Parts: sequence; C-alpha cells; structure tokens
Amino acid sequence: MGYISLILLILLGIVLMILDFLVIPGGVVAILGVLCMVGGVVTSFVQFGTTVGILTLVLTAVITLGSFWLMMRTKTWRKLQLKTQIDSKMNEVDTNKLKEGMEGVAVSRLAPTGTGLFGETEAEVVSMQGFIDENSPIVIHKIEGNKVIVETIHQN
Repeated sequence: MGYISLILLILLGIVLMILDFLVIPGGVVAILGVLCMVGGVVTSFVQFGTTVGILTLVLTAVITLGSFWLMMRTKTWRKLQLKTQIDSKMNEVDTNKLKEGMEGVAVSRLAPTGTGLFGETEAEVVSMQGFIDENSPIVIHKIEGNKVIVETIHQN
C-alpha cells in the first residue's frame, strides 16, 4: 500500500464522518469513517515506520479537526437546521368545561389519539378501544391529569 492509497483511505474516513453528521445520521457511517482513518494511520506505522506513522497521525488529527472547525465556521449547520418553532401547548384540560360522561364527536380519526369536540371545547383525546373513525360519537370515559380518555357511544 503506497502513500496515495493511505491518503485516500484517510480522506475517505473524513468524508464518511462528515456525511454521517450532515446527511446520513445514525453513527454507522461515522464508525466506518473512524475505522478508515485508524486503518490508514496503523498501516502507515506498520509499512513506513514510526516517524511517518506519527506524522500521519498528527496530520490526520489536524485535517479532521480543521475540517470540522471549518464546517462550524462557515455556518453549515445553520443552513441544515430546522428554523420552525413549536408554539403549540400540550393538551390543557379545563375541568370546568370537560367532565367525565360528556358526549361529543371525533373531529379527527382517533388512531388511538386525535381530536374530539365536546360542545364548544376541542381537546386532544385518547381512545380506549383503539381506532375510532372521524365524526363518530364519543363519550369521555376518564380524565387523568391532562389526558382525556374516550370511548365510542354504542348506538342501537
């Protein structure tokens, strides 16, 4: 294995690590990248001796850290990050408006979570029975904190 193949192996490792951070998250690609870099450094120690091995190790570390520093400096992360903010709140149950036994209608399909309408009050609800179709009549079975548990009204 010559110098060019060692350089390509180490560069492949750096590219794989950058790909893991930017495109393919999960760590598997980063592990392959680290293995490529370690393989290149170990091979340089074995084939070319201690001096070239240490030089390869130092250059690999400098290039790796430098490329990540450059990525952070050029604001690459800001171009890729989500800029939307979640301004909704978790279901807040007003115990004055919702009571156990109240009847309403499923505004959305409950699979098993969805939205129910009880009079004028709309709330996030959870079905006891699994799936409930949209526009099905429902009744509040239980309210536990901010969790509204409903079931269908059986019509004969």
